[in-house]
Amino acid sequence: MKNVVLVGMPGAGKSTIGVVLAKVLGFEFIDSDIVIQKQEKKLLREIIEENGLDGFIEIEGNINASLNGENTVIATGGSAVYHDEAMKHFQKTAKIVYIKLSYETLVSRLGDLKRRGVVLREGQTFKELYNERHPLYESYADIIVDGEEKTVEELMVAIKEKLNY
Repeated sequence: MKNVVLVGMPGAGKSTIGVVLAKVLGFEFIDSDIVIQKQEKKLLREIIEENGLDGFIEIEGNINASLNGENTVIATGGSAVYHDEAMKHFQKTAKIVYIKLSYETLVSRLGDLKRRGVVLREGQTFKELYNERHPLYESYADIIVDGEEKTVEELMVAIKEKLNY
């Protein structure tokens, strides 16, 4: 059996769903943001402050490209799709699931973007970030699951059904 990699925007519920999905499937769970923080011995925002956004994406991508597990659910950071090598690694080792939510739902969930750690390029709006990432998530995804108006349980069931595990 393969791994499951969850991708999507910040606020899509990747970490929350990942834990529940791993329990239901009897899989391990990895939150790639936590792995990055542990390996770098810094918070994500500190890594970004010190290395810039591109430096962070490089660190994140290298760590994601090295994640190997068997029967593991991996919740990625929202920017994981910017690192092609890491995403190609996931395509070989996992089923990639895009948790798709509307821009409006994400805005209502996220609240204060800075406090939440959503990283925008200088002058970039969250709407522009959403429009930039959405096609990337879709291009890498094996499975796209609509997360609109679903509880954690409903979303987990929808993912599990599409995985056929």
